[in-house]
Amino acid sequence: MTNQTFEQLKKTYESGRTRPLAWRRAQLNALRRLVTENRDAFVSSAMADLGKPAAETVLMELNLVAGEAQFVRNRLSLWTARHPKAMHWMLQPAAGWTIAEPKGVVLIISPWNYPVLLALEPMADALAAGNAVCLKPSELSPNTSKLLAELVPQYLDSEAVRVVEGGPKETGELLKCPFNHIFYTGGGHVGKIVMRAAAEHLTPVTLELGGKSPCFVDRTADINVAARRIAWGKFTNAGQTCVASDYVLATPDVAEALAERIAVAITEFYGEDPKASPDFGRIINDRHFERLCKLLPVGTVPPEEPSSPLVQVASAVGAAMDMVGRRFNAVTTGRGGAGEMAGSANNAAKPTAGSNMAAADDGATASAAVEPSEIHKVPGVFDLAGRIVCGGKVDRAARYIAPTVLYGTSPDAPVMKEEIFGPILPILVVEDAESAIRFINKRSRPLAAYVFSRDHEVRLTFERQTSSGALGYSLPLGHLLSSRLPFGGVGASGIGTYHGKAGFLTFSHVKTVVTKPQFPDTLRLVYPPFNEAKAKLFDIIAKFS
Repeated sequence: MTNQTFEQLKKTYESGRTRPLAWRRAQLNALRRLVTENRDAFVSSAMADLGKPAAETVLMELNLVAGEAQFVRNRLSLWTARHPKAMHWMLQPAAGWTIAEPKGVVLIISPWNYPVLLALEPMADALAAGNAVCLKPSELSPNTSKLLAELVPQYLDSEAVRVVEGGPKETGELLKCPFNHIFYTGGGHVGKIVMRAAAEHLTPVTLELGGKSPCFVDRTADINVAARRIAWGKFTNAGQTCVASDYVLATPDVAEALAERIAVAITEFYGEDPKASPDFGRIINDRHFERLCKLLPVGTVPPEEPSSPLVQVASAVGAAMDMVGRRFNAVTTGRGGAGEMAGSANNAAKPTAGSNMAAADDGATASAAVEPSEIHKVPGVFDLAGRIVCGGKVDRAARYIAPTVLYGTSPDAPVMKEEIFGPILPILVVEDAESAIRFINKRSRPLAAYVFSRDHEVRLTFERQTSSGALGYSLPLGHLLSSRLPFGGVGASGIGTYHGKAGFLTFSHVKTVVTKPQFPDTLRLVYPPFNEAKAKLFDIIAKFS
C-alpha cells in the first residue's frame, strides 16, 4: 500500500501537475480553508489526544498553519523567479542565474505534541515549492491523525497529496521508498533510523529534533516578567513543546525568588488547582506519564497499586535510602574532581516514528564532566531533583502532572539527564553567566536557548559563545511563531530549517543556469594547443583575477 502511494505521487509529479504557480496557490488556499473551516473538529481531536485547551490549539496550531500558507503563497512569484548572478569577466559576454525547482516527491513524518501544526506547516512549504507530498501523522495522536486523513483529500489534490496512517510498520515501509526529501520531526532515536534509511537512496533529510533547552536568568532581569514568560513558555501544552525551557540556570542572588515567582505565575495562569483549569493540558500517554513521574523527587509519586502498611513502610524506607545514596554518590563524585553526567543528547526514547519526544533516546550523552564550582549546592535540599516549590501532584487516571518547579536541582539528578518534555521545571543555581555558558557548552547543542538579562555584555557573550538552534532574549517560543525566521536545530538538535523562505528552499533544488552566445567565440583563446602567446595571455589574466 505504501509503495503504491509513492508510485502514484511519483506519477503525478512527473506529469508536471505540481509545478505551475496556479496549482501551488490553489493548494495553499485550500490548506487555509482546511484549518479555518474545520476549527472545531481540530480542537476536539487535540482535546481527545492531549487534553489540549481550545485556545492553545487555535493560537499555537491552526492560526500558525493558516498564516504560513498565506505567507508563502504571497511570495511565490518572487521566490520562483530567475535570480540573475554576475559572471566572471573572462567569460563575457555571458549571463547566469539561479532558479528554484521542486525536489519531487517528499515525505513528511509529523509528531504527536503539535499534531496539526507540525504536519501541515511543513506541508505548506513543500506545496509552495511545487512538490508532491506524502504525510505520515503520528499514531500517538490517533484522533488528529484520523481527522487529517479524512480532510486532506477533501481539500487538496488527492493525486498529489496523500496521508498514510499507521505505526512503525507503515513508517518503515515508507522509508524504503526512494523519496526525494524526507522531513522528520521527533526524537533523536527515530531520527537516526530515518537518516540511515535515507542514506540507502542518498535522500536529503531535514530533522527537527529537540534537546535540553536552557534558560539563564540574572539579577538584572525583571523577575516578575521573567517568571511569567518562563512559566508560559514552559507549561504551554503541559510542557510538551520541543523549544520549551528544559531547565533554568539562575544566579544565587535571584534563583530562589525566581522559583517562588514562577510558582505565583502558575497560580495566576491556572488557578489554585491547575487540574481543574480548562487551560492546562495532559500527558500524551501512560508511558510518558510514568517516565515523567520518575523524574520527580523520591517519594513524590504514590505507588501505582495500594499496598499493605508493612509494604508502605518498607517502600518509604527504601525511597529514603535511595535518596541518601544518590546524594552520597554525588558528593563523593564531586570530591573526585568532576561529576560525570550521562544522558540523552536530545530526546528520550520513543520507539515509534513521529514522536517529538526527545526524552528517551538511547546511547546519547547529555554532557561531559561538570565542574563542581559551576552549580551551587543549596543548603537544606537533600534530593538530587531539588526541593518542590510548587506542584508535584499527579493523577494517573487523568494522566495529569501539576506544573512543578524544582529548586536547587543537582546536575546529577535524573531530571537533568534527558529532555523532560513535560510540566517539570528544574532550577539550578549557577555562579554567573560565564559558569552558565560553560555548563551549557558541555552538553549537546540545544534546539533553543533563552537569556533573561538586561546586561548587554551578558547577552553578547551568550550570542557569541553558545551554539543553539535559536537564541531568545526575554522571549521563549518567539521564533516558533514567525514565518520570517528560519526554525531548526544544530548538531544533535536537528539538521536543516523551515518556515517561510527557509522552508521553501528546504523543499527546493536551487539550480544554476548559465548561457553564452556562440558568436563571438571568445573561448577560442583558451582552447588547446597552448602555445607561448597563450601562456603570456594566461599570465596577464592571472594578474587581473
